[in-house]
Order: sequence, then structure tokens, then C-alpha cells
Amino acid sequence: MKILLVNPRYPDTFFSFRHALRFISKKAAIAPLGLLTVAAMLPDAWSKRLLDMNIKELTDADIIWADYVFISAMSIQNKSVDDVVKRCNRLNAKIVAGGPLFTTGQDQFKNIDHLVLNEAEVTLPAFLKDLETGQARHVYTSSELPDISNSPIPLWKLADMKQYARMSVQYSRGCPYDCEFCDIVVLNGRKPRTKGKDQFLAELEALYIQGWRGDVFVVDDNFIGNKLRLKAEILPALIEWIEKRKHPFSFTTQASINLASDEHLMQQMVKAGFDTVFVGVETPNDESLSECGKQHNRDRDLIASIKRIQNYGMQVQGGFIVGFDNDPPSIFKTQINLIQNSGIVTAVVSLLNAPRGTKLYTRLKGENRLLENDVFGDAAATNIVPKMKYETLLNGYHEIINSIYSPKQHYKRINMFLTEYTPRKNKRFRPHSSALIAFLKILWVLGVRYNDRRYFWMFLFSTLLKRPRFFALSMTLAAYGFHFRKVMESYNNTLLGARSQIAP
Repeated sequence: MKILLVNPRYPDTFFSFRHALRFISKKAAIAPLGLLTVAAMLPDAWSKRLLDMNIKELTDADIIWADYVFISAMSIQNKSVDDVVKRCNRLNAKIVAGGPLFTTGQDQFKNIDHLVLNEAEVTLPAFLKDLETGQARHVYTSSELPDISNSPIPLWKLADMKQYARMSVQYSRGCPYDCEFCDIVVLNGRKPRTKGKDQFLAELEALYIQGWRGDVFVVDDNFIGNKLRLKAEILPALIEWIEKRKHPFSFTTQASINLASDEHLMQQMVKAGFDTVFVGVETPNDESLSECGKQHNRDRDLIASIKRIQNYGMQVQGGFIVGFDNDPPSIFKTQINLIQNSGIVTAVVSLLNAPRGTKLYTRLKGENRLLENDVFGDAAATNIVPKMKYETLLNGYHEIINSIYSPKQHYKRINMFLTEYTPRKNKRFRPHSSALIAFLKILWVLGVRYNDRRYFWMFLFSTLLKRPRFFALSMTLAAYGFHFRKVMESYNNTLLGARSQIAP
């Protein structure tokens, strides 16, 4: 068998970092961990190629070469998926598809030969067995939540690592919380399933042997879902491993905000090399948090919690949502104030959406408040009829993103963050030619070509004078701001078009 594993293209969103990647000469933010893991589950004798459409165009010759085209995708990739499926159908290529997009929306994909849904550790072996006997079915699905200690080490040799800003590994699946708008529980359950220390370190060792040095994203939706095992087994082993190899990696992950309440856990994570954590802050409005079931964010000083994590040495990236039923008209100003006063530089604000299969989707369908549009991944669009006036919601969202992503406010947040950030002492900047090239590109684009260059030069000189040890990090965050503003410009056009139409 000849297998082409296709990662469809991501749209240009806040999370794509596409406009920032140009400075470091990378084409994609992160390698497709799901496809590389699936590749490792296929027979060794099969020929396998990875084609990441975020790096390289998919050609007809690529499709014709393959006996089967394997596609894995999330909802955000739906438009690219449609294009890939049409092209495969035109060339009579057989398609095998899986991943969150297909698992929660299989009824949308009629022209796919085989849908291998849910978790591949369960459904893929059944498909491969039937394929061998010529009796492969159209759909393979299972409600079983497998022991992920049976998951293989991803087939990293298929990835062109030079093209990615970071690599990724997975330690756990599932989240103990049950937020109404989140589909993680639908896909992976509420009981976090974890890998043991030997398996987790083996995956890191595979990356190390492959030659990777740099950032590694631990992709768990809530890395601290099982804190007991993390503190007792995983982090101590990781600390020993990374110190022995002289800190080849730094780690980014996602966690709930109650991380701020566990001093020992934060100390361990920083010592293990974690320097960034994405937190779903969502909203400062307690009634909206109660509405969506995010109880662990309630009755908490959100700003103090964020600053506490950053004081311990981890940069907090934050997710924020507007459009909850209980959002008051003042929510937009309140969100701006929360973001600015917290010092979260990478603050991603979205309109509320209801992914298929979630409790929110079910509730709003019963209330006849769902729009027939799949807009997931587009922060400036929604599939919900909001309680507040639609025009008010769009105008308020426009106000938020144009405020927090403006150069003045963005650089202000960087300065606030750097004032409070306390990184681990053994993390040192290692100068190399690629860093110099990136800096020169930043100087040219932000300091010469960009309209708001005066803010950049003020920020640059201020950093050199006051915080020279954070200079490399400050330039990275400045590049992020450029990316956010480019995406904001696109979203402003989307919002302008939406406001010109009749409100749903």
C-alpha cells in the first residue's frame, strides 16, 4: 500500500501565527501530531508520505501516487477539507478520514470512502483488518475510551522539521471539567487518561534523537487534569531527563486557571522547562461563567491568578469569549480592562460558537437559536443567535479586537508582562544566525515598513535600556502583535460584511 497522509490547510486565524512565522522563516506553527501517530499505527511495509498543506501545495500527482489518501482534520480546517475531498473524488482516489471534524460531523461528508472515527487506537485496527480481507466498511466508530499507553511513538521521520516552529507530544486525553461550549468531553471524556513516565519520555527522546531542539507543545487540553500523577511521577522524571540533556526543549501547554492555586505544581513545571501556558479565561462576568459551567473560574480574582502564574515563570496566553446569554452591555469594556490589566500579551478573543455534539449545541438547537453555518475557527463569526442584539455583539467585538491589538495597547501589555515575568534562571538565549536574520526582518517590517513604527522603536529602546535580558522574548512578542493586527484587519472586513446584512 502507498498511503498519502494529508493535513489540510488552516485558515489565517490568531492561532495560525502565519504572519509571525515569516520572521523566523517557518511555514507552519506545529506539526500534525494526529497524522504522525496514525502513520505509526500502519503496517511497516506500507509506503507513507506526509503532505502538510500548510507547508506544501497538494498536487494531482501526489493524489495519483497514493492507494489511499488519509485525511485528519479539526473543524477549523473544514474549507480545505472540502477542496481535498473534491479533488480526490475527481481523480477517483480512495479516502480514509478521521479526527474531530469527521467524528462530530460525519453526516456532512457523503463522498468519503471510509470514516475511521473517534480514537484511532480503537477504530483503526478494525478498519485495517477489514481492509486486508477486502471487506472495509464505510464507517468505523466506537464509544470506547482507550488506554493511551497503547499509543505508538509518532513517526517523526515523515515530518520536515525545518518547516515548523514547534513540535508536539501528548501526555493525556480528557478533561475533568464540562464546559457547555467545549467538545473535548464529547471527544475524549471527562476522566483524564494519561501515559506513564517511560512512554512520555520515550516520545521526547524520539524527538531529541531526530534532532529537534526548541519548543515542544504538550497538546493536552488540560495538562493538569490529573495533578496527582503529574506531581508524583511525570514532572520529577521530566526534570531529571531535561537536566541530563541540558535543556534541549522548552514546553508550552494548556491548563485550567486553578494551576495558580498550586505553588508546588507551578515550581515543578517551570523547573521541567514549561515557560508558556494557555488558559481559558473566557469572561470576567460571573453569571456567564455559571451559564457555561466553568465553575472553576468563578469566585476567583482572575487577574491575580494570571499574574501569579506569570510571577512563577510561565507566560500566560489567554482565551476569551463574548456572546454569552448573560453578557451585559458592559462586557466589551470589561473584557478590554481584564486583558489590559492582566498583562496577557497573547489574548485571543472570539465570539461564542456551539460546536456539534456539545451541550450548548443541544440547548440552542432546542431553543431554535442555531444558524446553519459552520464557522468554527473564525473568531469573528458565530453560529448562534445571541440574546443581545446581533449588531451590538458585532460592534462590541470589533471594539475589543481593535483596542487590544492596537500597537499602543499591545506594547503596553508586553511591558506589563515583562515587569512581572520571572523565568527560570537556567534559561539562556543562545545567539545564532537565524535569530539575527529574524531580528533584521522584524526591524525592517515593524520598524520601517509598518505604519505604526514609532510604537515599535519606543518599545525596542525601552527594552534595551530597562530589560535587556528579555530582548529576544520582547522581539518575539512584538512579532506576535504584527500577526494579530494582520488577522484583525481581515476580521474587520468580515465584521463589516456581517453588519451590512440583516441581523439573524
